[in-house]
Amino acid sequence: MTVLFLRLATLSITLPALASCVAVGPDYQTPSTLLPASWSGQKSAPAKPAQLAQWWKRFNDPVLDNLIGQAVQGNNDVALAKAKIREARASYQQAGGALYPVLDGSGSAKRSKSGDSGESTGLTAGLNTSWELDLFGANLRSVEAARYGLDAEQENMHAVLVTMIGDIASNYAELRGLQARIALTERTVKSQRKTAELTRARFNAGDISEVDLANAEGQTSSTEAQIPELKTAYAKSLHRLSVLTGQAPTALTATLEKTKPVPVVPAIVTAGIPADLLLNRPDLRVAERNYARSTAVIGQRQAALYPSVSLTGNISTAGARIGDLGKGSTISWGFGPSLTVPLFKGGQLNAAVDAAKASRDQAFISYRKAILTALEEVENASVSLNQRRIQYAKTQKAVQSYRRATELSRALYESGSTSFLDLLTSERSLYSNEGSLIQLRVSLLQDYINLQKALGGGWDGTIITDKAEIQDGYTGPHLVTQKRIP
Repeated sequence: MTVLFLRLATLSITLPALASCVAVGPDYQTPSTLLPASWSGQKSAPAKPAQLAQWWKRFNDPVLDNLIGQAVQGNNDVALAKAKIREARASYQQAGGALYPVLDGSGSAKRSKSGDSGESTGLTAGLNTSWELDLFGANLRSVEAARYGLDAEQENMHAVLVTMIGDIASNYAELRGLQARIALTERTVKSQRKTAELTRARFNAGDISEVDLANAEGQTSSTEAQIPELKTAYAKSLHRLSVLTGQAPTALTATLEKTKPVPVVPAIVTAGIPADLLLNRPDLRVAERNYARSTAVIGQRQAALYPSVSLTGNISTAGARIGDLGKGSTISWGFGPSLTVPLFKGGQLNAAVDAAKASRDQAFISYRKAILTALEEVENASVSLNQRRIQYAKTQKAVQSYRRATELSRALYESGSTSFLDLLTSERSLYSNEGSLIQLRVSLLQDYINLQKALGGGWDGTIITDKAEIQDGYTGPHLVTQKRIP
């Protein structure tokens, strides 16, 4: 019994070493991609690559830094990506288990009586093993596909982080811009009320007509009517930021209620070279890993066209008492191979191969499309950022001019040297351009954020993916309390 058991155990351990390294199907090779040498408008190659790691730190805004830190820990999309990594890792381990033999133990006990022969006891125990030789690499390709799938999920988590951090920064910019616009509107209303009071005093004195008074009061009310809409937009940005950090919509009310300026875009922005996208953009790496996985699946499907060989073995022993189970006279064993040859399956196997090849084509096209989309996003964001800088500078000059015009018009109106229409026009132009300047500063920051996202900038810290969201207690054998199913 001992010798046979050792033989079977040795066989189970050494069988994997007998597996052939032969595999059918195409071997994956990273696709070569022809990318532009530089971005449009880039006169020469940059001296250094883009600084993408934690790009938001350059704003020197501790509040934004804290929000992003909270989101990395609490965002539900990030948590979902972590769970998908754990699932892909388990699938990879499961696929790897198919490369090894299966070993099972069995045993039984039976008490019986037949006629007048009296009662008897029968005990049996045994070991069974089986192993499918991976002659044509079906299991090996399955492991390969699972490995690529795990890689894709890990890269997908980084892609989620890039998107999530960009969304937080963008909503944060919008929120700070809305705070500035609300403050501007309230200041403007206060100024317009003073003008309306002056206009009423001049009307009561008979210096002006009621038309000027109606225009002054109407302008004040019109400006004041914009505040509720701005506060609604502010609340929505606040709620979005709270949810992005994994909290209730109003959780950040106290944190963000103190007004702060819109972060300033760095004066110098480096985009690197287009080839850097293949290394920096996680969504491109996801597409490339999916292409690799679909290539491995072809070999997995193609292996089904070839014969398969399995090895099986067993040892069993029987006796009336436990002490009899180890005696040589009660031991039986068996070992041998089995061969399965696919002869006719109505074209199903070939169709499966064709489907896998078509799926690979789709993955490759998606990868190629993702690269072009990435190039487009960088070009668009870069052009938008550069043109927005020009627009912002011009609007700054316009605000300075309209502010001076408003000051002069108010002084002339107060002295009675000009009509209220001139002051009304100046105030409207100033308020409109000041609001546009604030929005342009927000848009400029969002263009910068979009460029960082397009280049693949994101989190470079450690992300722990092994911890499950739900922690189970003892899950071994236990009594189950019957509960009424609703």
